[in-house]
Amino acid sequence: MTAEIKYLGDLRTEATHIASGNTAVTDAPIDNFGKGEAFSPTDNLSTALGTCLLTTMALAANKKSIDITGASAKVIKHMASDPRRVKKVEVSVFMPPGNFDSETKQWLENVGNNCPVALSLHPDLEQVITYQW
Repeated sequence: MTAEIKYLGDLRTEATHIASGNTAVTDAPIDNFGKGEAFSPTDNLSTALGTCLLTTMALAANKKSIDITGASAKVIKHMASDPRRVKKVEVSVFMPPGNFDSETKQWLENVGNNCPVALSLHPDLEQVITYQW
């Protein structure tokens, strides 16, 4: 089992990660009757793309003794209605200063673009991923 989730009332949930015991709370967004006091489920989906990109790139970089410590990402989620869904996720990846040659840059971008979350999202969900070196 990966997680156990409890509905807390007031459009909030608490998910417990089974292996670690860590918890995360979600709240419905303000535009959908929530308080907006925590990540919403669609925020989590969008953020998962950014965290997966960085994690997958770090895993691959470590195998080649490349340090990407300090890399970061900013995520923008775009919603659609009828039906309500995430229609587009923009991820801007900011790589740390380093001596990355063009081949390494291209390789790392390809690794990030093919992270498990990116490959798991529905093809109708537009992914716009940019890298700044």
